[in-house]
Amino acid sequence: MDSARSSKQVVRVTIFNQVYSVSTSGDPRDTEELAHEIDELMSTIARRAGNLDSTRTAVLACLHLADRLRTAERELAVLKESVNDKSRDFANLLDQALTKTELH
Repeated sequence: MDSARSSKQVVRVTIFNQVYSVSTSGDPRDTEELAHEIDELMSTIARRAGNLDSTRTAVLACLHLADRLRTAERELAVLKESVNDKSRDFANLLDQALTKTELH
């Protein structure tokens, strides 16, 4: 038996007035928190947009989350580049310091 499958738990969550059983290998509270955030997002979208069916509300929620993900990915790429630049600068400074030490 696969150990990953045996450690999974089923968590019941409610999103947009629908109950789902979700299998998770992580902390069930994390799944519950995510489901609550999605439920809040969909409820907010439905209130703002007015008379939308659940499918359209879910699509708009997905678009919102995809936008957040794309923004986070871009920010992460900028941070990685900054870390790489700083690491390169630090390595150059370290090389210079070691070269000066070897000359004296």
